[in-house]
Amino acid sequence: MAPLALAQFIASYAATTMTVSISAIADDLGTTVTGVQTTITLFTLTMAALMVTGSRLTDILGRKACFVGGLVVYGVGALLAALAPGPLLLTLGYSLLEGIGSALMIPPIYILVTVLFDDVATRARNFGLVSAAGGLGAAAGPLIGGLVTTGVGWRASFLLQVAVVALVLVWSRRVVDPVPRGPRRSFDVQGAVLSAAGLFLVVVGILCTGAYGWAAWQVWVPVGLGAVVLWAFSRHIRTAADPLCPPWLFRSLVSNLGLVTQLLQWLVLQGAFFVISVYLQEARGLDAIRTGLVLIPATIGMLASAAVAERMARRHSLRGLVRTGFAITATGVALVWILVDAETSLLAFAPGLLLLGTGIGIMLTASVTLVQSAWPDPAQGAISGVSRSASNLGSSLGTALAGSIVATTAGGPPFATALGVLAGVAIAGLGVALLLPRAGQPA
Repeated sequence: MAPLALAQFIASYAATTMTVSISAIADDLGTTVTGVQTTITLFTLTMAALMVTGSRLTDILGRKACFVGGLVVYGVGALLAALAPGPLLLTLGYSLLEGIGSALMIPPIYILVTVLFDDVATRARNFGLVSAAGGLGAAAGPLIGGLVTTGVGWRASFLLQVAVVALVLVWSRRVVDPVPRGPRRSFDVQGAVLSAAGLFLVVVGILCTGAYGWAAWQVWVPVGLGAVVLWAFSRHIRTAADPLCPPWLFRSLVSNLGLVTQLLQWLVLQGAFFVISVYLQEARGLDAIRTGLVLIPATIGMLASAAVAERMARRHSLRGLVRTGFAITATGVALVWILVDAETSLLAFAPGLLLLGTGIGIMLTASVTLVQSAWPDPAQGAISGVSRSASNLGSSLGTALAGSIVATTAGGPPFATALGVLAGVAIAGLGVALLLPRAGQPA
């Protein structure tokens, strides 16, 4: 479990550590906050767009081969980003190569956890370990990134990722796939292209709102084209002989609702981290390390709740944990929205961020276990890719949505508006969680 958890940690760390280095990177590379926001969004978007493809490759190439190959691609991308002389190479290394590497190495992690452990409680404990590692990476990313950026420089944060990847590669020799590989499957090229292109167009359209506003055709043309491409993808998987993603995977109410909760919780987490980090640096003038320190309560909350994930899974239903998590998260975002203004102390962030982290930590493991446990072992490759794609799409949409609101809000406080929208998204997540059926009910 150790190399699997550490790999999940570094991928999640990469998604949030950039938020506290936005100003430093923009100044060093001669770009803007919006340019760095786009780079962050493209990283999570690449993961989301290719996660199902990466999951399918585990069935063709083998789980360990994809895991190791993804680590190598990720490490090369982190090294390129560390050496980037300008925003173009940073985008190539961080957004594309690290995103592709993550899409290859993350699905095998969740597949292996599922097939190695049969009973729900033990599986929840190990999902808890992996989810806690991911949550720790996401929550500690701003703090570690702030320390490294302030003490050494933002490039050192990427070199740290290279070192961790090297450690995981050495450690991965102990990883064994317990399930014999079956007949070699074909790769659905058309499905892979359609799914990646559809997601890409939708998120790029939302990103364009920062430059053109929500009413511009430059926004709705790519969003509309993305919707058409995704519709074509849904038609394709219903008629293809061996599709990238089997259509029956979306016939489970429990799984479908669980996927939506995963998307929304990561949207709120990534969006909140982005908004608060930009506010602290742009409006309050904080450097990277002080921005990371302000976000510590969220880290504490996520770690504390993830540490008791197994105990909570034994005592409470998974759907109950997801509902509780969204309720606490919505309260946390609302508290930040209500308590913080230009005149308040930085301590005013603490109550809301603590609740935000606690709520996210409670439901991270529960949502993953809920989705993965809805399917038997032969379907784990497919559902793992869809599950990770939903989470990373949520992260990508969170950064894009929050950034666009901050950039386009006129006549009012943009950061408060963005937090209000994120609180509304958390409430919507609670509404989705309330629709989850009880265990034993027809799904």
